[in-house]
Order: sequence, then structure tokens, then C-alpha cells
Amino acid sequence: MPPKYPICTPTEVHKALMQAGFWDVKQTGSHIKMTNGNRIVIVPMHNKDLKIGTLKGILEQAGMSVDELKEYL
Repeated sequence: MPPKYPICTPTEVHKALMQAGFWDVKQTGSHIKMTNGNRIVIVPMHNKDLKIGTLKGILEQAGMSVDELKEYL
């Protein structure tokens, strides 16, 4: 069975990535570029919940699993 993705706001995902060791590099418009030194992640900071496909893409960029994200939320 595929993992169950949580419904998250961009702010929650941003904070979770910060706890996972990522930091902000720059912001262009409503998108924040983050890195941990090896990987680059783009987080769209819009005023609504992230769609599942967008969240899945962020996790792939970060090299994180759904369970790891849930630990940081």
C-alpha cells in the first residue's frame, strides 16, 4: 500500500525541512529555495494547502520519506 501523504501547509513543510537540516538560500516571489549542502528544494509559499503531487515532489527533492516528514511535523 502506498504511503499516506499528510495534508500540510507550505509553512509546516518549510519548518519541517528546517528541522531536518535545510536552510533558506534565497526567495524569488512566493518560492523559497532551500539546501542542506547536497540537495536543493523549492517550496512554494502559497496561502493554501500543498497538493499531494507538489508535496511528493518536495520530498523527492529533499530525499525524505513520508515517515521522516511526519516525524518533523
